[in-house]
Amino acid sequence: MIRDRPATRERRWRSPGERPPSSPALLVALVLACLSLMTLDQAGDGSPLEPARRVAGEVLGPVEVATATVVRPFTAVPDWFRSRGSMHDDLIALQAENSRLRSDLATQGYDRNRLEEYDGLTAAARSLGYSLVPARVVGLGSSQSFSSTVTIDAGTDAGLQPDLTVINNDGLVGRVLRVTRSTATVLLIVDADSVVGGRVGESMEVGFLHGRGVIGDQGRLDLELVDQRAVPAKHDAVVTWGSEAGGPYVSGIPVGRVTTVYSSLRETSQRAVIDPFVDFGALDLVGVVVPSGTASDRAVIESDGSLR
Repeated sequence: MIRDRPATRERRWRSPGERPPSSPALLVALVLACLSLMTLDQAGDGSPLEPARRVAGEVLGPVEVATATVVRPFTAVPDWFRSRGSMHDDLIALQAENSRLRSDLATQGYDRNRLEEYDGLTAAARSLGYSLVPARVVGLGSSQSFSSTVTIDAGTDAGLQPDLTVINNDGLVGRVLRVTRSTATVLLIVDADSVVGGRVGESMEVGFLHGRGVIGDQGRLDLELVDQRAVPAKHDAVVTWGSEAGGPYVSGIPVGRVTTVYSSLRETSQRAVIDPFVDFGALDLVGVVVPSGTASDRAVIESDGSLR
C-alpha cells in the first residue's frame, strides 16, 4: 500500500542570491530610531548627539581634506589639458613673432643698404643723363678662368647686349662681356685684361687705365697718360673718356682717384696709381647703361630719374 508523502517542509536553505523576507517589526523599529535621533538633534548645542558629531568631525575632517588633496589633481586633468593646449598655441605664435622680429632686425641693415644703392642709381641716371637697367650680382667669375667677372640677373630679355657700360652708385664697375636671355657676364675694370680710357681732373688729360687682376684692398688701376709730359696731381679724380657710340664705355663715369704718381726713367713717362671708387668685393645692385627707350622686361630708370 502506497502511503501519501507528508507535506513538504519549509525549506531552511535558500539560494545564495535570495534575500530573507523582511520583518515588519524590524522596519518599524528602524523608523522609530531615526525619528528619535532627529528629535534629539533639534536641541542644537545641547543635543546629546553633539559630542558624537564633534568627534566625527575631528576624525573625518582631516580624512576629507587629505582625500580632496589627492583627488584634486585627477579632477583637474581635463582643465589642465585644455589650458596646456591653449598655452602651446600661444607659445607657437610668440615663437613665430620673435623669429619674424629677429629676421627683420638682422636684415634691416641689408635692406637699408639696398634702398640706398637704388636711390644712388636713380641719382646717377639723373646726373649722368643715361637710362639704366637695374640688376643684381648673383655670381662671381670662376677662379679657373683667371678673370675678374661677375654675373648679373639681367640678359637679352631686359634689353642687354655685349659692350654696354655697367655702373653702381659709386662709379664704374665694368662692361658687359656676354649675355644670355636672363643673365649677363660683366668684366670688371680691375681685371688684368681690362683697358678703360680716362680723363684726369681739371686738366682733362687723357690716358688708359689698366687693371691689375686683384679685387679687394689691393685692387688698383694703373693710369698711363697719352701725353708723357703731363703730370697728374695726387687726389685728382679720374672719369671715363668715353668711346665712339658709347660702347663699351660712356663718358663722364667716375672711376677713381689718383693716390700715387711716379715717373719711368726708361720710358720718360708719368704713371699714376688709381684707387677705384667702387668696392668690388661688395658688389650688389648695379645699373647697365642702355639707350633711351630700350625694350626691357623690367622697370628701367630713365635719364630724368623716373621709372619706365
